[in-house]
Amino acid sequence: MKNKTFNALHVWKQMEDLAIPILHLSPVDRAVYSHLLRHSRLEGKRQLRFSIRGIAQRACLSAWSTRRAVRSLVANGALRLATRGRAGHLVHVRLPEEIRTVRADKITGNGSPSLSRAAGLEAADFLQTRELPEAIHRREGGFCFYCSRRLSPKTRCLDHVIPLAQMGGNSYRNLVSCCAECNSLKGERRAPDFVRWLFRDGRITSAELRARLRSLKLLASGKLLPVLPRQENKERIRLTS
Repeated sequence: MKNKTFNALHVWKQMEDLAIPILHLSPVDRAVYSHLLRHSRLEGKRQLRFSIRGIAQRACLSAWSTRRAVRSLVANGALRLATRGRAGHLVHVRLPEEIRTVRADKITGNGSPSLSRAAGLEAADFLQTRELPEAIHRREGGFCFYCSRRLSPKTRCLDHVIPLAQMGGNSYRNLVSCCAECNSLKGERRAPDFVRWLFRDGRITSAELRARLRSLKLLASGKLLPVLPRQENKERIRLTS
């Protein structure tokens, strides 16, 4: 199957009008994201391998600022890191409209799910069936919600943003996919307190901290919806309270 090509003008409008203001990208972030978009998705490639030094030279940036920009773009969901090693970084570059935070910010009454489905989501206990926890894991895209570590079915688990002991429930607004280490370290702390601790402990950057706190606000407002599997013949999973 051939990779899809995109209208460059449309992508650039999305970047300038949506991604940059919503994600609060710095000028260096913008320069690096622009370079990666040009040499990946706009050329019909979903993945791109690059070196920090190579991008820094082409964009007339320092290696230090380029490295921070790449980490910021990964934290904000604009890039998905596949591998990193001596051969460089291999990333999946997302279009602005594919970035989770940008999609969530665009949701309006007209773009939201149907009222009946929305009501079902709000009433659903997401630990009730096998399919519903999987929808939470899919929403996080295979990465830990807290530290962005890549997860496997054996290392992932679900965490309550507000602990059950503090009256947190099993709704999609209160569950995230995370690694076992973060689940253990978080304990009975609330998620905002935990991500601030991760920052103070040097486990995430300031850009990653801002991205996590922004995602927590979107989660609480119901804008980070679970990714339910598509059913044949337009059938949907029946959610029960």
